[in-house]
Amino acid sequence: MSVLSGKKVLLGVTAGIAAYKTANLVRLFIKSGAEVKVVMTPASKDFITPLTLSTLSKNPVHSTFYDTEDENELWNNHVDLGLWADLMIIAPATANTLSKMTNGTCDNLLLATYLSAKCPVYFAPAMDLDMYKHPSTKVSLDSLQEFGNIMIPATSGELASGLVGEGRMAEPEDIVSFIERDIVSKLPLKGKKILITAGPTYEAIDPVRFIGNHSSGKMGFEIAKTAANLGAEVYLVSGPSHQKVTHSLIHRIDVKSAQDMYNACHKYYNDVDVAILSAAVADYRPKNVASQKIKKKDASLTIELEPTQDILKSLGEIKQKQLLVGFALETNNEEENAKSKIERKNLDLIVLNSLRDKGAGFATDTNKITIIDADFSKKSFELKSKKEVSEDIINEIIQKLNA
Repeated sequence: MSVLSGKKVLLGVTAGIAAYKTANLVRLFIKSGAEVKVVMTPASKDFITPLTLSTLSKNPVHSTFYDTEDENELWNNHVDLGLWADLMIIAPATANTLSKMTNGTCDNLLLATYLSAKCPVYFAPAMDLDMYKHPSTKVSLDSLQEFGNIMIPATSGELASGLVGEGRMAEPEDIVSFIERDIVSKLPLKGKKILITAGPTYEAIDPVRFIGNHSSGKMGFEIAKTAANLGAEVYLVSGPSHQKVTHSLIHRIDVKSAQDMYNACHKYYNDVDVAILSAAVADYRPKNVASQKIKKKDASLTIELEPTQDILKSLGEIKQKQLLVGFALETNNEEENAKSKIERKNLDLIVLNSLRDKGAGFATDTNKITIIDADFSKKSFELKSKKEVSEDIINEIIQKLNA
């Protein structure tokens, strides 16, 4: 999954011959999972039609402040467009538009939107060789970067004039890759490796039956996605779960039993910076596993159980540089039990939730948590979606890593 997935991308198109490439650029953004809106300068419509870009983006294309042919038409609010975007890309960015951006000239909807944007702004210059080399263009390029805008450099090649040289707009694939790399390079967890456990474990009674629990794995999977979206390389050790995840930075390791999860965690633990153990691991397993299916009898069935290895405690005992995070799902004396777990298992943070809180616990789309650190400082959160909860957890971890 691209880091652009879920991002709101505002594409500004200006009047250069390279505007024809924006059809493919929109398609690539959509393919990456982004939502795209397009703002065109009026003159750019001579190079590519709004119909093409609106069809590909599945959003109306804006080029004027209002429709002069419809007296009831609402104005296109440049402020709303600028605030909507997670990032803005102006491609092609002509010499004319670059100059106007530099000097704050605001004579069309695109420039008004640019001046209103609160998000990162990328621009991809496109013009002929002599225009690109002109001192005024160099002033524009340098000034815009000093303002904090990000330039996607022009390349060399055959130009519309027939000349060969610098000034050719970067290809759409290269523009998307440039933005993806730039986003990743600025993510707070870039370069970090995180181990996450999720889901239940199944402890076999016989070849058919098992001891398990109601954990769906939703919380752990959301934590994994949030961490990966912030640049971390994630090792997701999951018990049996129907949850799906597709992300280039998430390595999923499927396990079944508590012993399988123990082995997987110890395999990766030494190489990670953070371990977040959110899985609902079985505390006990059958001491003897039948090799054949146990037949039903009128008499009662007794199964002798033995404790499984405590994964969290075992990692706490060998902890070195890692930040170790545990989970506590409690039904009574919640805070006292969580604090005891911090001390007994050598944790840096514990995420506490209670089955007494409506909307928290297993197999729900929401959760309500309290995060407690090793000094017993705590921070409580309201009921939220598990996606939002995962963001709260990761934000606390980032603060600890940066402390």
